[in-house]
Amino acid sequence: MHNKVVFHTMKALNHFGFPVLRFNFRGTGLSQGEHDNGLGEIEDVRGALNWLDSEFHLPLIFAGFSFGAAVGLRAACADPRVQAVIGVGAPVAPVAGDSEQPRQYSFDFLCQCAKPKLFISGARDQFGPRTKLEALVSLLPVPKTLVVIEGADHFFEGRLRELRGAIEAWIKEQGFGTS
Repeated sequence: MHNKVVFHTMKALNHFGFPVLRFNFRGTGLSQGEHDNGLGEIEDVRGALNWLDSEFHLPLIFAGFSFGAAVGLRAACADPRVQAVIGVGAPVAPVAGDSEQPRQYSFDFLCQCAKPKLFISGARDQFGPRTKLEALVSLLPVPKTLVVIEGADHFFEGRLRELRGAIEAWIKEQGFGTS
């Protein structure tokens, strides 16, 4: 919730006046519960979408980073209140020996997602190799956009400004923002 990628994603959406909810998944930080390998975390996203809808009664745009993209896109694509989805640093491939990403997440559900989709990745993202992400995005229905930021790793170190700019440009292109 407090990492730089999530913060800059939030700032890009706030630029247009969108209310943004950042939250920790169960078992992270001071959150209650235990990590549920992506199953219960989908329910966490649904709970967050329900709260946003009840508080603001606005069309929703979902953005998730890394694990948050893997589980959040699944919840958001199925939710009719969500108008568009953004996956930042989607973990489309595991890294051998990395205990933080021990398995590959399935993104097959995205083949049924007709909402506008933005994927942003670093060209050096060890959890989302460019070729695997390009292959995934090529299978998805339009509208879809893939932005690969040259020189960026999974955490967009030194490239956070480009990350934010890519989100803001896409929001404008989709007609969601007026700023």
